Amino acid sequence: MTPTEYEHEPIRGLPGDLPPGEMILWQGAPDWRVLARSALHTRWLGLYFAVIAALALVGGSIGGMVAALVSAAVVFGLLLGFAAMVARTTVYTITNRRVVMRIGVALNKCINLPLSAIASAQLRDHGGGVGDLVLVPGVSHGLGYAVLWPHARPFRLSRPEPMLRAIPEAVAVAQTLARACAEVAPITREDAETARPHPAQLKGFAA
Repeated sequence: MTPTEYEHEPIRGLPGDLPPGEMILWQGAPDWRVLARSALHTRWLGLYFAVIAALALVGGSIGGMVAALVSAAVVFGLLLGFAAMVARTTVYTITNRRVVMRIGVALNKCINLPLSAIASAQLRDHGGGVGDLVLVPGVSHGLGYAVLWPHARPFRLSRPEPMLRAIPEAVAVAQTLARACAEVAPITREDAETARPHPAQLKGFAA
């Protein structure tokens, strides 16, 4: 990131100064290697190209094998480069009032999600302390899947769910978010008795 690339930001990752009473609890960005593996599916692509190259070799086509390997190198170079750019230009911020996602490689944009609008958070562990944190909105946010991608839960096209992708120390970040949400919407006795969804809930997910 060049020193002037985001010089319009009064605070890194935020579109404006924090209002009185708001404070930053955490800031972070995706791990580009895990992002490439989990969001861009580089492992599956690697397996695909390996199978193609092996079939070409078994069939006696050295040229076919070389073509598969060259294609794999080009595709992987593009995907890894994209993952690195996403990680470089992304800043996730959790404050005591909202989650802010500064995203976009070519066109930069900031997405604000008030903590009061988060119905629940869901955590997926990728190992090594890195994980994805899905923010399940309790109300319609009007954001399209294409606008959020790759910072969106897969296959939730009709009602996209923002996702903090491949964040280090994901469990600690999830706990920070849970505490912040609980402060905004404290758990009441009625919530506990009726088992209604609450912003402080954290669950695992598979997607």
